[in-house]
Amino acid sequence: MTTASPRTALVPPDVLRQVRLIELRTRGLVNALFAGEYRSVFKGQGMEFSEVREYQAGDEVRNIDWNVTARMRRPYVKRYIEERELTVVLAVDFSGSEWFGTRRRFKSEVAAELAAVLAMSAIRNNDRVGALFFSDRVEHVVPPRKGRRHAMRVLRDLLVFRPAGRGTDLAGALEYLNKMLAHRAIIFVVSDFIGAEIERPLKRLAQRHDVIAVTVEDPAETALPDVGLARLIDPETGAALDVDTSNPALRDAYDERVTAERDARRHLLRRLAIDEVAVRTDAPIIEPLLRFFRTRETRAWRR
Repeated sequence: MTTASPRTALVPPDVLRQVRLIELRTRGLVNALFAGEYRSVFKGQGMEFSEVREYQAGDEVRNIDWNVTARMRRPYVKRYIEERELTVVLAVDFSGSEWFGTRRRFKSEVAAELAAVLAMSAIRNNDRVGALFFSDRVEHVVPPRKGRRHAMRVLRDLLVFRPAGRGTDLAGALEYLNKMLAHRAIIFVVSDFIGAEIERPLKRLAQRHDVIAVTVEDPAETALPDVGLARLIDPETGAALDVDTSNPALRDAYDERVTAERDARRHLLRRLAIDEVAVRTDAPIIEPLLRFFRTRETRAWRR
């Protein structure tokens, strides 16, 4: 596992250009769409005293400071500001299955764009942001910090980092996060959640932190295309399997298996009260993210 980011001098110029382009595009999205949504959904941990000032029309009577009011012989109120100091951690799956895509881009590219939006939203609200990359092991950790330069480091690492492992140990990554984070954090787990036995570590993590599952899918994973004889290669193990995709019974069995896995995952997340943001390689990330923010805001308003 590494905790130091690749040095800028070693990053190819085309990657640096890509970082700047993603930053510009992401900054526009954040400023136009996500800044207010993010702040309204992820509120601070409480209220901090700021100052005492003279009462103004519309101030809450319950905020009157009676001691100062008696001394000054006119009403004064206490003013509070929201304590933010939030920590956002992006736990990103770097296993072999993430380097797959049959439409516009790889799943890893979707994960990078979504992580960039979340990182820029956090930094814009003066929150700390960190990252953990995992495969069949914890590969790389970026400790949470504030500032644009730090957000750019996270984004650069997302684009340039290459893992040592190809398998997936999501449960191990969740356990690591539980030990690593001493205080409550907002954790976005970005993964395809394929074949993961994660209920116990996910439950423990969600008891201490605000966990959001970001599921990344490609259309070819949800419906087996009819392309005749095909050789399928597992990107994590390298195992190959020859199949006749024109066989209707095979495609039906595949659809049933995928549906069962998706339903089991969603049932687990609902049972643990964990929100899911479902994104795909053939569609923009804007709508799923906005839907997540607005659903959360509506739910908080109804309470």
